[in-house]
Amino acid sequence: MASLTLGKGANLSLTKADPGLRQAMVGLGWDPRTTSGAAFDLDASALLLGANGKVRSQDDFIFYNQLATPDGSVVHQGDNRTGEGDGDDEQILIDLGLVAADVERIVIAVSIDQADARGQNFGQVRDAYCRVLNQETEQEIVRFDLSEDAASETAMIFSELYRRDGEWKFRAVGQGYASGLYGIATDFGIALS
Repeated sequence: MASLTLGKGANLSLTKADPGLRQAMVGLGWDPRTTSGAAFDLDASALLLGANGKVRSQDDFIFYNQLATPDGSVVHQGDNRTGEGDGDDEQILIDLGLVAADVERIVIAVSIDQADARGQNFGQVRDAYCRVLNQETEQEIVRFDLSEDAASETAMIFSELYRRDGEWKFRAVGQGYASGLYGIATDFGIALS
Protein backbone atom coordinates (compact mmCIF):
# COMPACT_ATOMS: atom_id res chain seq x y z
CA MET A 1 0.00 0.00 0.00
CA ALA A 2 1.44 3.36 -1.04
CA SER A 3 1.19 6.33 1.29
CA LEU A 4 -0.77 9.37 0.13
CA THR A 5 0.54 12.90 0.60
CA LEU A 6 -2.20 15.45 1.23
CA GLY A 7 -2.27 19.20 0.83
CA LYS A 8 -3.65 21.61 3.43
CA GLY A 9 -7.39 21.14 3.95
CA ALA A 10 -7.53 17.71 2.27
CA ASN A 11 -9.20 14.65 3.85
CA LEU A 12 -8.63 10.91 3.62
CA SER A 13 -10.70 8.02 4.97
CA LEU A 14 -8.24 6.01 7.06
CA THR A 15 -10.84 3.24 7.31
CA LYS A 16 -11.04 2.87 3.51
CA ALA A 17 -7.30 3.38 2.89
CA ASP A 18 -6.37 0.71 5.47
CA PRO A 19 -9.41 -1.40 6.50
CA GLY A 20 -7.36 -3.29 9.12
CA LEU A 21 -6.24 -0.15 10.95
CA ARG A 22 -6.69 -0.43 14.72
CA GLN A 23 -3.57 1.20 16.14
CA ALA A 24 -2.83 4.54 14.46
CA MET A 25 0.62 5.98 15.16
CA VAL A 26 0.71 9.72 14.48
CA GLY A 27 4.31 10.67 13.74
CA LEU A 28 5.38 14.31 13.81
CA GLY A 29 8.68 15.70 12.63
CA TRP A 30 10.49 19.01 12.18
CA ASP A 31 13.93 20.57 11.99
CA PRO A 32 14.84 23.93 13.49
CA ARG A 33 16.39 26.46 11.13
CA THR A 34 19.24 28.66 12.27
CA THR A 35 18.28 30.39 15.50
CA SER A 36 19.80 32.67 18.10
CA GLY A 37 21.45 29.65 19.64
CA ALA A 38 18.73 29.13 22.24
CA ALA A 39 17.41 25.59 22.52
CA PHE A 40 14.49 24.89 20.19
CA ASP A 41 11.96 22.52 21.77
CA LEU A 42 8.74 21.65 19.97
CA ASP A 43 6.04 19.66 21.74
CA ALA A 44 3.27 17.53 20.26
CA SER A 45 -0.11 17.26 21.93
CA ALA A 46 -3.52 15.72 21.28
CA LEU A 47 -6.95 17.01 22.28
CA LEU A 48 -9.97 14.69 22.29
CA LEU A 49 -13.11 16.63 21.42
CA GLY A 50 -16.78 15.90 21.84
CA ALA A 51 -19.69 16.99 19.64
CA ASN A 52 -19.45 20.55 20.98
CA GLY A 53 -15.87 20.93 19.71
CA LYS A 54 -14.46 21.03 23.26
CA VAL A 55 -12.64 18.54 25.48
CA ARG A 56 -14.89 16.60 27.84
CA SER A 57 -12.46 17.15 30.75
CA GLN A 58 -8.80 17.97 31.46
CA ASP A 59 -8.11 14.22 30.90
CA ASP A 60 -8.68 14.80 27.16
CA PHE A 61 -5.53 16.96 26.82
CA ILE A 62 -2.53 14.72 26.11
CA PHE A 63 0.91 16.37 26.21
CA TYR A 64 4.36 16.06 27.84
CA ASN A 65 2.94 16.44 31.39
CA GLN A 66 -0.02 14.06 30.85
CA LEU A 67 1.09 11.31 28.49
CA ALA A 68 -2.09 9.22 28.29
CA THR A 69 -5.85 9.26 28.57
CA PRO A 70 -7.16 7.32 31.59
CA ASP A 71 -8.56 4.64 29.24
CA GLY A 72 -5.27 4.31 27.33
CA SER A 73 -6.86 5.19 23.98
CA VAL A 74 -4.34 7.98 23.30
CA VAL A 75 -0.73 7.67 24.50
CA HIS A 76 2.04 10.22 23.87
CA GLN A 77 5.32 8.37 23.31
CA GLY A 78 7.49 10.97 25.06
CA ASP A 79 9.07 14.39 24.61
CA ASN A 80 11.95 14.93 22.17
CA ARG A 81 13.60 18.13 23.33
CA THR A 82 15.79 18.88 20.28
CA GLY A 83 14.13 17.79 17.01
CA GLU A 84 17.48 16.59 15.76
CA GLY A 85 18.00 13.42 13.74
CA ASP A 86 15.96 11.67 11.08
CA GLY A 87 12.47 10.24 11.40
CA ASP A 88 9.65 11.22 13.71
CA ASP A 89 10.55 13.60 16.51
CA GLU A 90 7.47 12.75 18.56
CA GLN A 91 4.73 10.14 18.23
CA ILE A 92 1.22 9.73 19.58
CA LEU A 93 -0.40 6.28 19.54
CA ILE A 94 -4.18 6.19 19.09
CA ASP A 95 -6.05 2.93 19.67
CA LEU A 96 -9.10 3.65 17.50
CA GLY A 97 -11.15 0.87 19.09
CA LEU A 98 -10.63 2.27 22.61
CA VAL A 99 -11.54 5.90 21.82
CA ALA A 100 -14.76 6.71 23.69
CA ALA A 101 -17.88 6.84 21.51
CA ASP A 102 -18.55 10.47 22.46
CA VAL A 103 -15.15 11.62 21.11
CA GLU A 104 -15.70 12.93 17.58
CA ARG A 105 -12.29 14.45 16.81
CA ILE A 106 -8.70 14.12 17.95
CA VAL A 107 -6.76 17.30 17.19
CA ILE A 108 -2.99 16.97 16.79
CA ALA A 109 -1.07 20.15 17.63
CA VAL A 110 2.57 21.17 17.97
CA SER A 111 3.79 24.11 20.01
CA ILE A 112 7.17 25.74 20.58
CA ASP A 113 8.16 25.64 24.25
CA GLN A 114 9.01 29.11 25.64
CA ALA A 115 8.61 30.57 22.15
CA ASP A 116 8.02 34.16 23.28
CA ALA A 117 10.90 34.18 25.77
CA ARG A 118 13.26 32.73 23.16
CA GLY A 119 11.96 34.78 20.22
CA GLN A 120 11.06 31.65 18.26
CA ASN A 121 8.23 30.86 15.85
CA PHE A 122 7.22 28.39 13.15
CA GLY A 123 8.92 30.58 10.53
CA GLN A 124 12.16 29.15 11.99
CA VAL A 125 11.01 25.56 11.54
CA ARG A 126 11.56 23.59 8.34
CA ASP A 127 10.53 20.18 7.05
CA ALA A 128 7.59 19.92 9.45
CA TYR A 129 5.22 17.03 8.79
CA CYS A 130 2.52 14.85 10.26
CA ARG A 131 1.96 11.26 9.18
CA VAL A 132 -0.25 8.36 10.20
CA LEU A 133 1.07 4.82 10.26
CA ASN A 134 -0.58 1.51 11.00
CA GLN A 135 1.33 0.60 14.18
CA GLU A 136 0.82 -3.13 13.61
CA THR A 137 2.06 -3.24 9.99
CA GLU A 138 4.40 -0.20 10.26
CA GLN A 139 2.97 1.03 6.94
CA GLU A 140 2.54 4.77 6.42
CA ILE A 141 -1.02 5.54 5.30
CA VAL A 142 -1.00 9.31 4.86
CA ARG A 143 1.36 12.25 5.19
CA PHE A 144 0.95 16.03 5.36
CA ASP A 145 3.97 18.28 4.82
CA LEU A 146 3.54 21.79 6.20
CA SER A 147 4.98 24.16 3.65
CA GLU A 148 3.68 27.67 4.31
CA ASP A 149 5.72 30.24 6.18
CA ALA A 150 4.29 30.77 9.66
CA ALA A 151 6.53 33.59 10.85
CA SER A 152 4.27 34.80 13.67
CA GLU A 153 2.87 31.48 14.88
CA THR A 154 4.19 29.73 17.98
CA ALA A 155 1.80 26.77 17.84
CA MET A 156 0.04 24.95 15.05
CA ILE A 157 -2.74 22.43 14.60
CA PHE A 158 -1.10 19.99 12.20
CA SER A 159 -4.02 17.62 11.64
CA GLU A 160 -7.01 15.87 13.10
CA LEU A 161 -8.49 12.40 13.11
CA TYR A 162 -12.27 12.43 13.14
CA ARG A 163 -15.24 10.08 12.91
CA ARG A 164 -17.82 10.36 10.17
CA ASP A 165 -20.44 7.73 9.25
CA GLY A 166 -18.63 4.97 11.13
CA GLU A 167 -15.25 5.73 9.54
CA TRP A 168 -12.09 7.30 10.93
CA LYS A 169 -10.78 10.06 8.69
CA PHE A 170 -7.67 12.26 8.57
CA ARG A 171 -7.71 15.99 7.78
CA ALA A 172 -4.59 18.02 6.98
CA VAL A 173 -5.20 21.26 8.90
CA GLY A 174 -2.08 23.47 9.14
CA GLN A 175 -3.72 26.22 11.25
CA GLY A 176 -1.29 28.46 13.12
CA TYR A 177 -1.71 30.24 16.46
CA ALA A 178 0.29 33.28 17.53
CA SER A 179 -0.91 32.62 21.11
CA GLY A 180 0.98 29.32 21.46
CA LEU A 181 -0.27 26.19 23.14
CA TYR A 182 -2.27 28.38 25.52
CA GLY A 183 -4.36 29.65 22.58
CA ILE A 184 -5.04 26.17 21.23
CA ALA A 185 -5.84 24.70 24.65
CA THR A 186 -8.23 27.50 25.63
CA ASP A 187 -9.99 27.38 22.23
CA PHE A 188 -10.84 23.73 22.93
CA GLY A 189 -11.98 24.18 26.52
CA ILE A 190 -8.83 23.50 28.57
CA ALA A 191 -8.46 25.72 31.66
CA LEU A 192 -4.78 26.63 31.99
CA SER A 193 -3.39 28.61 34.89
